[in-house]
Amino acid sequence: MSYVLGIDGGGSKTVCVLMDDLRQVLGRGEAGPSNYQSIGIEATLQSIQSAIHNAVEAARITNTLKINAICLGLAGVGRAADIEVVKGLVQELQNNKLPITWALQPANIVICNDALIALVGGIGQPVGIVVVAGTGSIVFGRNYQGHTKRVGGWGYILGDEGSAYKIAIAGMNAALKSADGREMSTSLIEGFKQDLDLESIEDLIEVIYRREWGVKQIAALAPVVDFAAASGDIVANSIIDDAVKELVKATSTVIDAIFSSDSVLEVVTTGSVWRGKCKMHEIFTASLVKKFPNLNVIFPRYEPAYGAGLLALLTTQN
Repeated sequence: MSYVLGIDGGGSKTVCVLMDDLRQVLGRGEAGPSNYQSIGIEATLQSIQSAIHNAVEAARITNTLKINAICLGLAGVGRAADIEVVKGLVQELQNNKLPITWALQPANIVICNDALIALVGGIGQPVGIVVVAGTGSIVFGRNYQGHTKRVGGWGYILGDEGSAYKIAIAGMNAALKSADGREMSTSLIEGFKQDLDLESIEDLIEVIYRREWGVKQIAALAPVVDFAAASGDIVANSIIDDAVKELVKATSTVIDAIFSSDSVLEVVTTGSVWRGKCKMHEIFTASLVKKFPNLNVIFPRYEPAYGAGLLALLTTQN
C-alpha cells in the first residue's frame, strides 16, 4: 500500500490529506497559513508540519506510515525560484519529527501552484479547466499532453477581472456616479448604505480610504452587487454581465491555446462569485457552451487538497 500527502497551502489556512493508492482519504488536517512570501519560510514550515501531523492523527493508524509521495500546491508558487525555495522546505520537513517515515524520491515530490490542484481536485483528474472567481480570479487549463495555460491571476491592481473585488469596485463606482448624476439611478446606493450602515453614500470615502480597507474586505462587498442584480437592477446586471464576459473570454483563450474547439472536456468553477443569487453561473455556462458545445461546466467534485493527493499518487504509478 502506497501512502501520499496532498497539501493545499494558502494565505488563510493549510489543508493536508493523507491518501492511499485506492484514492481514499484516510485523514485530513488543517493548520494556519502557508504563503511563504507573506509569512516567511519558518512560519510556512510550521503550518505544513502541523497540517501533516493533524492529518496523520486523524487517520488513527497504529503502524508507522511510509510516505511515498507528496504534492504541495501553494499560493504564489510558479517561478523556478519559488520551486527551489519549496524544495528546501520539503527537505526540512523530512528532517523534523513527524509520526511518519519518509520514502521520497525527487520524482515523487510535486511542487505546483494552487490553480493546478484546484483543477485536479475539482474535476477528479489532471485534464480540463478551472475558472477561479473569488477574491481574485484566474483561469488555468491542462490538456492530455501535459501542456498548461494560465490566463489572468495578475492581482487586484493589474487584473482579476470577474473577481469579487472587481465586481465590488465597479458597484461602488456605479453608485457614486449615480449619486453625482453622471449615470442612471441604481439601487446600489441604498444597497451599500444598508450593508455598511452609512447615513450617506458619500460615507464610502471614510470606509474605503480612512479605514484603509484591504482587498478581502472590499471583495466582501460583492454580494451587494449580486443582490441588486438578482432584484433586477439594470446597472448591477450590467456589472455582472461584464464580469461574465471577462471570464468567458479568459476561458476561451485557454481553450484556444491548448485544446481544440470541439474538445470534450470539463470546466470546473470555484470561488465565492459563483455562489451568488444573480445566476452568474448559469449565464457563464450558457455563454461558454454556446461557443464550445462539448463543454461540461461543473462545481468542484473534491477539494484542492484532494487534487494535490491525486497528483502525488500519479508519481507513484509512472
